[in-house]
Amino acid sequence: MNSGMNPLLLVTFFPLVGVLLILLYQKTWKSAIRWTALITSLVTFGLSLWMLSMFDPADPNIQMEINLPWFNLGGNQIGFHLGVDGISILMVLLTGFLTPIALLSTWKAVEDRIAGFMAFFLMLETGMMGVFLSMDMALFYIFWEFTLIPMYFLIGLWGSKRRVYAAIKFVLYTMAGSLLMLAGILWVGLQYGGFDLTKMDASLIPLSAQLWLFAAFGLAFAIKVPMWPLHSWLPDAHTEAPTAGSVILAGVLLKMGAYGFLRFNLPLFPEATLKLVPWMAALAVIGIIYGAMVAFRQKDVKRLVAYSSISHLGFVVLGIFALNQQGIEGAILQMVNHGLSTGALFLIVGLIYERRHTRELEEFGGLWKVMPVLGGLSLVVMLSSLGLPGLNGFVGEFSILLGAFNSDFLASPWFAGVATIGVILAAVYLLHMFQKVFLGPVTKEENLKLKDLSLREILTLAPILVVIFWIGLYPKPFFLLMSPAVEKLTTVFQTLALAAH
Repeated sequence: MNSGMNPLLLVTFFPLVGVLLILLYQKTWKSAIRWTALITSLVTFGLSLWMLSMFDPADPNIQMEINLPWFNLGGNQIGFHLGVDGISILMVLLTGFLTPIALLSTWKAVEDRIAGFMAFFLMLETGMMGVFLSMDMALFYIFWEFTLIPMYFLIGLWGSKRRVYAAIKFVLYTMAGSLLMLAGILWVGLQYGGFDLTKMDASLIPLSAQLWLFAAFGLAFAIKVPMWPLHSWLPDAHTEAPTAGSVILAGVLLKMGAYGFLRFNLPLFPEATLKLVPWMAALAVIGIIYGAMVAFRQKDVKRLVAYSSISHLGFVVLGIFALNQQGIEGAILQMVNHGLSTGALFLIVGLIYERRHTRELEEFGGLWKVMPVLGGLSLVVMLSSLGLPGLNGFVGEFSILLGAFNSDFLASPWFAGVATIGVILAAVYLLHMFQKVFLGPVTKEENLKLKDLSLREILTLAPILVVIFWIGLYPKPFFLLMSPAVEKLTTVFQTLALAAH
């Protein structure tokens, strides 16, 4: 394929065109800056749909590759190698879909230093796209670290009161894991035949080395997910980030950790994965229950949604380490579902905060009477988040629990059984939140004057609601995209299990 027309190259770097234009504008051209950022992100989403049109769902291998020699390290070639397969394509589409929605939500919310905000946001999109499309370990690491820079500034400059503390904590946690991953990448690359993921042979890596490497990579990914007990950066980052930052943090950045397990730990260290499956599943289940219980105790709506992320992503990790088709497909779909539902919840919290400048649950009550459109949309999003049949959350959670229950690799069906309690607890904290905010009488005078959603705000939420119903009622196209690639991945574990017997 001609590299100049490669959709992966365009989808990764087109946001930087918007950054260059914004930097050329005068600071006072606020409207032009907003529209440039929005149109750039919409074109990027269009490019991701073009990539989808060229993608062959029946092919389990890496497609649309661009592989250019870059530089040598210790005699090993590091290449500028991009590619897409069934495991990454939904993540690319999710990134392209959520970025313009997040930018549209900033129309009234961000008034200071708009050029900087929009430039950082588009840079972040390039970093996220690069993470999901990199097929070279060194290139993956560069994009992985690059995402830290714009997110640090988005939280640190445009966040709430404790924004600097939250931004520094976010960077320190992620950097700690990243440095271990870098050591692992160098070890694998220099000891076991280069940095190209498509040419790696897991059978060359002995079990003793696999265990250490699983830990080095796994810690970086576990922090990013974030898995319990490495989660404490997340509530602070979410609470202090601007609304658009929270949407993209929950919607895409956290998925980079789960994606890392699928792209690196499972295919490169399969024997270590089999040994550590019960431990990873146990941590996932603890995260599900812990996140749900702590979410219920929150008095700040945004912190409640942040802790719900820890619980929901515990399901994703459980699905991944079921190591079977149902579990992994459910996990990938649930990564998309969580991005949609939790992204929408953060948008809703942001819309309320713009009007009331508080997120305390006690300050609300009866908002449905005053803002019926917001109340109705919020109900759908909340029901999707708690996994109501007919909406997207149910399909993902059901597949994960089915995969965990039927897994030959998890030591016990109890993992699935205990995880199911998390579904019940999700209903408890989400219904509690909805009742506190929207139902009952209007007890605060300030809430009587609130305006319902404008057309722009409805248009911000509407696309997410469409996809929530689409996945809930007809998930088949999403499963078709990933099935062959997931089947190829799970075959490795079935082969190892047979060899062990």
